Amino acid sequence: MSAVAFQFPGQASQYVGMAHDLYEAYPLARELFAQAQEILGFDLADVCFNGPEERLKQTAITQPAIFVHSAIVDALLRERGVVPDMAAGHSLGEYSALVAAGAMSFAQALRVVKERGRLMQEAGTIAPGTMAAIIGLDEPTVAELCAEAGDAGIVQPANYNCPGQIVVSGARAAVARAMELARARGAKRTVELVVSGAFHSPLMDHARARMGDVLEAAEISDARIPVYANVTARPVQKAAEIRKLLWEQLSKPVLWQMTIQNMIADGATVFYEVGPGSVLTGLLKRINKEVPGRTVGTREELDQL
Repeated sequence: MSAVAFQFPGQASQYVGMAHDLYEAYPLARELFAQAQEILGFDLADVCFNGPEERLKQTAITQPAIFVHSAIVDALLRERGVVPDMAAGHSLGEYSALVAAGAMSFAQALRVVKERGRLMQEAGTIAPGTMAAIIGLDEPTVAELCAEAGDAGIVQPANYNCPGQIVVSGARAAVARAMELARARGAKRTVELVVSGAFHSPLMDHARARMGDVLEAAEISDARIPVYANVTARPVQKAAEIRKLLWEQLSKPVLWQMTIQNMIADGATVFYEVGPGSVLTGLLKRINKEVPGRTVGTREELDQL
């Protein structure tokens, strides 16, 4: 069987000017930005279109911005008859995937994302940390060097993105030590990421503790299509399981490479990256060159379909 897969980007895909062309061209985009302003209590469109970049990079703003951009493109794709048979999202992107799967409404998911962004930014202040990409080492080696760097504080693999690209997350000193050890073991590159905290690590426990109540109160339905969860890389459709996995996701690693491999094994024959940027399409090429990926985040890309 052939299947259309939607993949939704997470943090770091934002850019000043994002979704502006969609806002100008489509009433639907203007409508969703207006709803977002009401829910968030500030003019998200203004920050997305005009920046400044420093403000757009704040987790509490970045997350709603990427989510809204992705939701607009998803809705516009549906209008063109392009609908997913399965979906996945990288970290924050999991919320966009759940909206695409009918498990959450746009408004409900945005309310949760608003709290998630705020709490993760807060957690980064309470327990400061950082993240770094390690390029060119395998999973066992990265696990070993994290264990060794653990003398300097908490550090663990946070994103298994694609072969030879693993992101680690934790206390600043421990991440710096892990980067040093990685270079000593022959890593091609180590790159510290511009983030406001140690996402997908135990340093997010402040956010995770409070997100439990937020998710408990959220209206979540069974998904109409399988959504492949970050925490397990497996398809999920039951509301109770979705709620639990979203909660666990905050301090557990994102199993992205395995997620994509499982989607392909389950029949995905084309991937659309729905929202800003092209990060996930790049990862797809490294995971499996045979399966085509398309980015759909701008009016031009929509028109080319």
